[in-house]
Parts: sequence; structure tokens; C-alpha cells
Amino acid sequence: MPNTNNSPLTAPQPYQAEQGEVYMNNAQKQHFREILLAWKQELMEEVDSTILHLKEEATNFADPSDRASQEEEFSLELRTRDRERKLIRKIDEALDRVDDDDYGYCEACGVEIGIRRLEARPTATLCIDCKTLAEIKERQLGG
Repeated sequence: MPNTNNSPLTAPQPYQAEQGEVYMNNAQKQHFREILLAWKQELMEEVDSTILHLKEEATNFADPSDRASQEEEFSLELRTRDRERKLIRKIDEALDRVDDDDYGYCEACGVEIGIRRLEARPTATLCIDCKTLAEIKERQLGG
């Protein structure tokens, strides 16, 4: 999967719930723990490769336009890594919720977020209704 929508880069098979299965049972929690840990590992590897790239590519160009191009490239890379750092923090928070048995439930209304939504967005904290409402409020407030 591309990393454009903050979804895991390599996701395991979708969870196949059994008939009458209890929501967020141990198997489901383990499934999402694996998704979150794999995603975090991939992001951490990207951070390491960025640090290595910045060290290897850092050159003091005599030409100001070459230097500006390199600085712009580095700036873009660092902004991307900053977004990923924030995402890693969200992943850690989601892992904490798994451990605390709060994962998979809307923090606003308490309803089940749902397996499919969590697979699409493993760090989700709101059910689709509350998320939609929050986005509407944000637009109205000019956010």
C-alpha cells in the first residue's frame, strides 16, 4: 500500500471474523498489534535511511542554485520524517489502547469503530459518525 493516506505499507491479510465472535477479542487485538508493530518498524527503518542519506549526501556546493536545490530536498525529506514521527507517536498510543483494552472503541461515543475501518486506519480513535461530525465542525470553524 502507498503511504499517502497513513495506512500501513505492508498489511497482513484482512481479519476474518467468525460468526458470533466477540468484538476486540484476543485474536483481533493480536491482529491489530501486529499491523501496528509492522507499520512502526517500517517507519523507523525509513527514519534510519533518511539519517544515513542526509549524512552521505551533505555536500557544500559552491554553486548557490545547487546548494538551494539540496537544501530544498533535505527540507522536504525532513518535513516528511516529522509527519512520520508524529505518526509513530499515534501508533504508540494505539498500541497502548490495545494493551489497555480500549482499542477499537470510539473515544467520543464509546461505540465499536469496526474491524474494516481499523484495518484501513489502524490509529483511528473515532467511529465514522463521530469522525464525520468532527470534520464538519472543523470546516465550519475554518480549521
